[in-house]
Amino acid sequence: MKTTAINATTSLILAFKLSKGVARLTQPILANHYKKFVPIVGINQSISKNRYCSNTFAANSSMKRLEGKVAVVTASTDGIGFAIAKRLAQEGANVVISSRKQNNVDRAVEELCKLQLNVVGLKCHVGDAKDRKELFEGTIRKYGKLNILVSNAATNPAVGGVLDCDERVWDKIFDVNVKSSYLLAKEALPWLRKEKNSNIVFVSSIAGYDAFELLGAYSVSKTALIGLTKAAAKDLASEGIRVNCLAPGIIKTKFSKSLYESKTAEEMVLARIPMRRLGMTEEMAGIVAFLVSDDASYITGESIVAAGGMCARL
Repeated sequence: MKTTAINATTSLILAFKLSKGVARLTQPILANHYKKFVPIVGINQSISKNRYCSNTFAANSSMKRLEGKVAVVTASTDGIGFAIAKRLAQEGANVVISSRKQNNVDRAVEELCKLQLNVVGLKCHVGDAKDRKELFEGTIRKYGKLNILVSNAATNPAVGGVLDCDERVWDKIFDVNVKSSYLLAKEALPWLRKEKNSNIVFVSSIAGYDAFELLGAYSVSKTALIGLTKAAAKDLASEGIRVNCLAPGIIKTKFSKSLYESKTAEEMVLARIPMRRLGMTEEMAGIVAFLVSDDASYITGESIVAAGGMCARL
C-alpha cells in the first residue's frame, strides 16, 4: 500500500476499512498529507448549518403510495436495507425482510412490528440457490404475489487495487454483489410479470462511477450493477416492469462508523462532500420508495446518485 499516492478516495477507504486502532494511528498522517490538496479549516461551522432534518416524509404524511404492494428487500436487517424495508412498510407495502443470520432477521422484524408495520422475515444468503428459492416461495405463501424487489446485499472482503485482487476474493465479490443480484431478479421475474407496474431496484454505489482506489474489485462490481440496471430495464420496459438503481455516496452506517467517530477522518471526508455532511439511511430509503411508486412511473433504466454533491453529473 503506497501512501505517497494517496488521494481523497484513498483516505476515505482507509478510514472505512482499517481497524479502529490502525485507523486512529493513520488518520493524523493522512490529514497532514490531505491538507496539501483540500483546506479543511472551518468545516465544522459549515456542517452545523446543514444537518439532516429527521422530519422525513414518512413520519409526517398519511400518504400510502405502496398500499397493497408486496416487497422483498435483501440484506435488510441493518443500515440502508433496514431503512428501505421500514420506509416501504410505512408507505403501505407488505415487506419481507431478509438476511444471512436468523437472529438479525428476528430482531429487525420485532423492531418494525413494534411500529405496527406489516413485515415478515426470512433467512436468506443471496448466494445460496435454495435460500433464494425459499425467499420467493415463502413470500408467495404469505402474500400471494410479489410487486417489488430491492437487491441490496453486498460484500467486500479485502482492500487493495483492482489488479492486486486475489482471484478468490474477486469471485466472492462478484458472486454476491453482481451474480446474486442478477439471479434474484431472474428468479423473481415470473412473479413480477404477474402483477402490473412491478419494480426492481439494485443498490449500487458512487464507487460505480468513481472507483475507490483501495476498493478496486468492489467498485467494478458496483459499475456492473449499473450496467445490469440499464440492460434489464430495456428488456423489461415493454412488459411494464421498471428497473432502476440507487448509487449512495457516503452514508452514516456501521460501515462508515470510523468516519464520524474521529474528527480528523470526518473532516477529510466532509471536505469532499459539497453538502458537508454524511448521508442518512432514511434519505436513501426515500429515494427507493419514490422509484418503486407510481410517482416514478415514467422512470426506468436510471441510476440515482445520492451523494451530497460528490461526483455530480450532467
